[in-house]
Amino acid sequence: MKTIFKPYIFLLLLAFTGSITSCKQQEKPKEESSEKGVAPETTNIVRLTTNQLKTAGIELGTIEMKNLATAIKANGLLSVPNQNKALVTSVINGTIRTLTVQPGNYVRKGQVIATILNPDFALLQQQAQTTQAQLTLAEQEYQRQTELVAGNAAPLKNLQKAEAELTALKSAKRSQQMQLSALGISSSSANAGRIVTSIPVLAPISGTVSEVSAQIGSNVDASTPIAQIVNNSQLHLDLFVFEKDLPKVKAGQRIHFTLTNSAGKEYDAQIYSIGTAFASQSKTIPVHAVVMGDKTGLIEGMNVTAIISIGNAVLPAVPTEAIVSNAGQDYIFVVKKEDEKETEFERIPVAKGVSDIGFTEITPVKNLTPGSMIVTEKTFFVLAKMVNTGEEE
Repeated sequence: MKTIFKPYIFLLLLAFTGSITSCKQQEKPKEESSEKGVAPETTNIVRLTTNQLKTAGIELGTIEMKNLATAIKANGLLSVPNQNKALVTSVINGTIRTLTVQPGNYVRKGQVIATILNPDFALLQQQAQTTQAQLTLAEQEYQRQTELVAGNAAPLKNLQKAEAELTALKSAKRSQQMQLSALGISSSSANAGRIVTSIPVLAPISGTVSEVSAQIGSNVDASTPIAQIVNNSQLHLDLFVFEKDLPKVKAGQRIHFTLTNSAGKEYDAQIYSIGTAFASQSKTIPVHAVVMGDKTGLIEGMNVTAIISIGNAVLPAVPTEAIVSNAGQDYIFVVKKEDEKETEFERIPVAKGVSDIGFTEITPVKNLTPGSMIVTEKTFFVLAKMVNTGEEE
């Protein structure tokens, strides 16, 4: 029995040992290939040179506190109240002799806009001169009759007649003076014998000439506009609020708005009046506000997008363009350090909240130093730079 089984056991052990060795040799290449296939460690840091920042147009800013959550969004347009708009007209018929303005010119109240020619102006001035001469004689006659009656040398009726004539001439003189003044002609000039046949047309308000509707040689009268002047210093904002939001709107509330076609700059307004009827066929109610602060770039008729603040809560927010998404996560880029040659940014995950007027509420996953600088424009370029750098590595 011993002679039969010993060789067999030896061969069995030899085969088992070879199998183990073979397995170890096969496992070793797998470990090596696994090590070669390990992806490089991802990083949240990206560096850009000063030239890259300038070329890409990257802008920096800070996280701001905005009243976004407790607000009503509304659309509307800018308007100028009627007391700040004026049609330039002539008070009498005539032919335009000169025009001194063109659209876009700023004019002051009382500035000459045009001159009107009419030979009939001479007749009115002649009548004024005649009345003045008659008035002088009437005053002398009244004085003479007063003295005669006092000396019982003339009947009282002569004095009464002189007094009535003097009163009538004084009334005529006042009327003619008012007509001459309305035409812009000095009564003293007319009394001195100076006759003019053209009169100036003056600007009734200060503002910008928005339209010139006449030309030299045109015949005009009191119903024919020569030009239009608009004063934008008192711009109003007319918003249209839905019925469901009306109970939340009150006079005195602040409004932040941007131009619909240019949302880069934000303006402020304050509600002063709320409409009591629906606007046209829509289910919106007009809300009127006065524009406050800087009005540069605002023109009547521009469409706006606005939010009406209805609470005091303020939330941290950034321009919507400052937030980028990658693999389902939202990020902002924070300046970590910078020098003259390059700037280092750190990618910080954030949770987005409500968005309005170009800003979005954010909640960073880590605490940031107050006043930290962030990328506010062209953030996608910074993200692309990070992704491309990661792929190269």
